[in-house]
Amino acid sequence: MSGHDTPIPMTASQSGPLSGVAEIPGDKSISHRSLILGALSVGETKITGLLEGEDVLDTARAMRAFGAEVTQHGTGRWSVHGVGVGGFSEPADVIDCGNSGTGVRLIMGAMATTAMTATFTGDASLRKRPMGRVTDPLALFGAQAYGRKGGRLPMTVVGAADPRPVRYTTPVPSAQVKSAILLAALNAPGETVVIEREPTRDHSERMLRGFGARLSVERTAEGNQITLLGRPELVAQTVAVPRDPSSAAFPVCAALIVPGSDITVPGVSQNPTRNGLYTTLVEMGADIAFENPREEGGEPVADLRVRFTGALKGISVPPERAASMIDEYPVLSVVAACAEGTTVMRGVKELRVKESDRIDAMARGLEACGVRVEEDEDTLIVHGLGAGGVLGGATCAVHLDHRIAMSFLVLGLAARKPITVDDGAPIATSFPIFEGLMQRLGASLRRA
Repeated sequence: MSGHDTPIPMTASQSGPLSGVAEIPGDKSISHRSLILGALSVGETKITGLLEGEDVLDTARAMRAFGAEVTQHGTGRWSVHGVGVGGFSEPADVIDCGNSGTGVRLIMGAMATTAMTATFTGDASLRKRPMGRVTDPLALFGAQAYGRKGGRLPMTVVGAADPRPVRYTTPVPSAQVKSAILLAALNAPGETVVIEREPTRDHSERMLRGFGARLSVERTAEGNQITLLGRPELVAQTVAVPRDPSSAAFPVCAALIVPGSDITVPGVSQNPTRNGLYTTLVEMGADIAFENPREEGGEPVADLRVRFTGALKGISVPPERAASMIDEYPVLSVVAACAEGTTVMRGVKELRVKESDRIDAMARGLEACGVRVEEDEDTLIVHGLGAGGVLGGATCAVHLDHRIAMSFLVLGLAARKPITVDDGAPIATSFPIFEGLMQRLGASLRRA
């Protein structure tokens, strides 16, 4: 089973200026979807820039288990010989998705409208996360799911033998839920309609069209209405995965709080459904230049030049921006701790059901480092101490959450006393080169 048997404590200490070029790995969301859509296509999909973190490697193994031929040809270079829509074969063993909520939910969707049975599990963190938000709409297609109390893994999904199209309004803004339904709709006859009141990341819509699906998006009074015509023949593609804006957030935010820093982060996705953090940082007074804007792999990208100014100010982040930066709130709260004034983050209750309860994890860790925090079910408020004002000196629990671990290590680079995380091993799920990349920029980061 995927997981981390031996914790790896890590410590970050006050650093000198960060400088150089941060070559961020490929986008995790697009990497998952490249493998899954490649497996559902006819022909050979060629992928460059694939993120080779544990989450994505678990999805690659899952696609092999469902009958696709998935091959690595070198760092970031992969190919997938697909089996076509409805062509999945029943896996012979349990599908272990490790730490990846995206992986397990999208794969459940992809197999839910094919007559087969598959059992899914994951690590201790993933087994705590609710799956009902996906299995409930998949049941409308005719699929059945049997899991632990509260709709949790391990879970067995029985695919629909006679799937039917559905019309579904997502109850919470979730690209995972939307994407699972769209993947299920591929093997259902007729038109499936998904309505989301608040737009979420649109990688699935972009990529489905790129692979040949008949999909339209219309803005209506109800929200975004996404319509997909089932039973297409998806055609293999060449996919260039852009660099992950969620991973880029860590060196970017580190440069903004470590005095004298000046770094470049090339080729970062600027998809408007993913760039809420960067909009927020600029509003706080961050010096970020978006250079050489261009399109790669169907996604807008730019090179980021990031410089420390020491003049960050707390702001109120609009709740409607949450969907475009939901994974970045932990590291934003670190920047907020180093800013002048109060930063208010509302509309963030989705953080409660991520790899950990991220609101609670960040609040407790920040408090241990001397930062005053307020929270409720849907809100996180951080009272900033200004540049150089965070005391640090704490050991922070990460709860098997890669983003919590990286966020507190970033804070340690600017705090007056070192900050230790109890386990840095989960970082490998999304950003396996984080430690070395940050050290090359000049970060004082070591395994405790």
